[in-house]
Amino acid sequence: MKNALLGVWNFYLDGFRSMTLGRTLWLIILVKLFVMFFILKFFFFPDFLGDHPTDADKADYVGNELIQRALPEKTTDY
Repeated sequence: MKNALLGVWNFYLDGFRSMTLGRTLWLIILVKLFVMFFILKFFFFPDFLGDHPTDADKADYVGNELIQRALPEKTTDY
């Protein structure tokens, strides 16, 4: 088992050492992941639970939001 894992490790290590274009592509992928998960998070995913200090308050907020969003809105169609 240990020899198999070592063989796989060496296979990937040798492959990454011999890459030229691949390193640039991996760098682009890592930069895109950084932008998606760290930069865009601040703009598109506000912290709704930050106003609630305890876990019980957070649980109540989430429960109320789920209930309110599940109930159909009352409309008066005439």
